[in-house]
Amino acid sequence: MAALSDSLFVVTLVAHLIAVVAFAAAHTMHRAAASRRPAPVSAEKAASAVATLVAPPAAPPRLVTAHRARACGVAAVAVAAFAQTGCLITRALAAGRVPWGNMYEFIVAVTLVGVIAWLALAVRRPAVRALGLYVAVCSVILLGAAGLHLYTPAGPLVPALQSAWLAVHVSAAAIASGLFLLGFLAAVALLLRVRFDRRGAGRPMDLRDNLAARLPAERALRRLSFRLHAVGFLLWTFAVMAGAVWAEASWGRYWGWDPKETWAFISWVVYAGYLHAQATASVRSTTGAWIAVIGWATMMFNLFAVNLVISGLHSYAGT
Repeated sequence: MAALSDSLFVVTLVAHLIAVVAFAAAHTMHRAAASRRPAPVSAEKAASAVATLVAPPAAPPRLVTAHRARACGVAAVAVAAFAQTGCLITRALAAGRVPWGNMYEFIVAVTLVGVIAWLALAVRRPAVRALGLYVAVCSVILLGAAGLHLYTPAGPLVPALQSAWLAVHVSAAAIASGLFLLGFLAAVALLLRVRFDRRGAGRPMDLRDNLAARLPAERALRRLSFRLHAVGFLLWTFAVMAGAVWAEASWGRYWGWDPKETWAFISWVVYAGYLHAQATASVRSTTGAWIAVIGWATMMFNLFAVNLVISGLHSYAGT
């Protein structure tokens, strides 16, 4: 089972890489098709076409190919999600416990939550599929770091983690982190979209403009990011409270300002500020998006720096 889990992890990473290539190809073809659109016809020709019931022209071949490439990207992410789920299940069977007891397993679980959330939204709202490139790239980065530098063979946990609270506390933290991940990507997309809209047409397009051209409208991205962060914030609050109860059962106190606890609280405060900013009409959407970016930065600092660099009672959560 452990060997099968490792093989499924490789399949997951390869599928995400294929998705990156497919989404990038779709984006490039969309831009090429847009740049080669024919000049607009005159009003007389348009009226004549309507009068003679001329059928509208077919979509450009590049645009059709772009839609197929995007569909391939979505399919590759779906394959990655299935393989990633199998990776965690087989690892749980091999270790005889829940499969998020170390950093490697936690990152796999967090990215899986983010990917599944994006797939669910992409099925219901086709406009969200434009975030596929961002989801795939972020998944490759996180999973690549986990596989190359944080991998730990499947096995039993240290005594401090052998508690029923692990399934409650860490599960809530993983789901919240996965939603924060997707909300962070939506916030980054919002910043790119706002910049693209403010620059207007007629200006030379750089890489950021090319990335923003196919994104949903600013309002849709703001609403998506807010909803993801709102649900994630509730789960993160529960995770912090469950961790406090577990700390009292293990160490005889609910809160001790351990580095892990401190940064979990810092993240909670930042995300509370984000929700407050988004609920305030006078605050610009870009301000809230930057707060979301800062919130994700605190999550990454808590995951990597606190676990690997700063020593504390949670140091066993590293590799």
